[in-house]
Amino acid sequence: MEEESHVDPTFEINLETVKSRAVKGIAVLTGRTFILNFITFIAQGLLWLFIDPKEFGIFLLVSATINFLSYFSDIGLGAALIQKREKPNEEDFTTVFTVQEMLVVLIVIIIFLISPVLRRTQSLEMDGIRLLYALNISFFLASLKNIPSIILERKLEFGKFIIPQVLENLVYNVSVVFFAWQGYGITSFTYAVLLRGVVGVIAIYILQPWKPKFGISKGSLTSLLRFGVPYQLNNFLATIKDDGMTIVLGKILGAFGLGILGTAQKLAQYPLRFFMDNVTKVTFPAFSRMQDDTKELARALTRSIFFICALVFPSLVGLVILFPALLDVIPKYQKWAPALIPLMLLSICSFWAAATTQLTNFLTSIGKIKTTFKLMVMWTSLTWLLVPAAAIVYGINGASLAYAVIATSSIVVFILVKRILPWSIVDSVIKPLESSLVMGGVLLVVRHLLPFYNIFLFAGMVFLGGFIYFLSLYVLVGIALLEDSKRVFSGIFTNK
Repeated sequence: MEEESHVDPTFEINLETVKSRAVKGIAVLTGRTFILNFITFIAQGLLWLFIDPKEFGIFLLVSATINFLSYFSDIGLGAALIQKREKPNEEDFTTVFTVQEMLVVLIVIIIFLISPVLRRTQSLEMDGIRLLYALNISFFLASLKNIPSIILERKLEFGKFIIPQVLENLVYNVSVVFFAWQGYGITSFTYAVLLRGVVGVIAIYILQPWKPKFGISKGSLTSLLRFGVPYQLNNFLATIKDDGMTIVLGKILGAFGLGILGTAQKLAQYPLRFFMDNVTKVTFPAFSRMQDDTKELARALTRSIFFICALVFPSLVGLVILFPALLDVIPKYQKWAPALIPLMLLSICSFWAAATTQLTNFLTSIGKIKTTFKLMVMWTSLTWLLVPAAAIVYGINGASLAYAVIATSSIVVFILVKRILPWSIVDSVIKPLESSLVMGGVLLVVRHLLPFYNIFLFAGMVFLGGFIYFLSLYVLVGIALLEDSKRVFSGIFTNK
């Protein structure tokens, strides 16, 4: 009785419940986190007023170092619990918690011990080291949330799952902007990440109580490792590709160059964070529960990718076209002007990622982890082959161009998934792309016709772009666009 008290007896759910909760989860995550990400976007915009590219570059460098080292704290057991077909028992949860915490504590100790080395090799001053310590402590606090988060994800209770994220992000964004406004510089990030870590742990245990226990079951560990190890190898390559490359580029481009490149990457990825992450968070466990129903999977994949692309594509086109106008509207942003060309190039990456991430998410959810591992090997190899060389020769713009070239290799994923599942590329990707290009053409004409820019004209261009886009998309998609919007995309997993 004591063991079952921590796990809902209705933990395992049928297909109809999966579809219902998945739709509800997407609606909840999209609605609530859209507001949250909007607040984050505003906070980041204010932060860019108070800090310079070099300070932002140091934050990116230290964060990448922690992310790279923290990879070794996980061997994919959490993802294995989410993907597992059968109902996990308390022994599974205890095993995963114990193994992960042992690894986390080891990494935390190592980071503290090697901090003097990092200070010398990365040319960090004392405020950078304090940020390193804060991120290290925050990393430990985040590990305590794993099991409650896994329980909520398996139950597809994303209404609860989103609350700690909302609180964490609000606390982080408000505090980092406040401290930056007060002139704390890099130390603003230090205080903000510590506050975020504490709030997140408290919130998740209130919403999903779970009594931490220590113990390792050999049978449970062996079973989970079959999926976990290949999955984590994927994550390892992703870590090498992203955070490892950030560390290398910090050496090549310097803190200022890394700050400009990182800003362009962050801007180009904002549409993905606004819209894509919400859908992939829901569809991974949902696809895992639906993997025996090909028809439902094809319908869900096509419509979920359409949902992502229909929101991400116009956001990227509008961002690239209106960025020069934004620099004129807010003169203090002129220090970020060198990010324009990198933003244009890195937006190509986000165009591909809007569909590719969901496709690889699908492959992982149905157990084809070896396929996604091979894809990650390809992307990691290309990144390490092209990006450093391009950065050395052509600087920030060269690195951005290399990323854009690598992104085009994602066509391979389209072909692979098409062989497995009859999903529609035209309905999910091509139609939103065509409408976005129409919108982009109109905005380019309007931008060149305007004699000057101010906040009102800028807002007018944003609204005009949105109107042109949805009008164009309606012409291509028809009444189904209005019906899906009206139901908050409730038709993703239905038979209608």
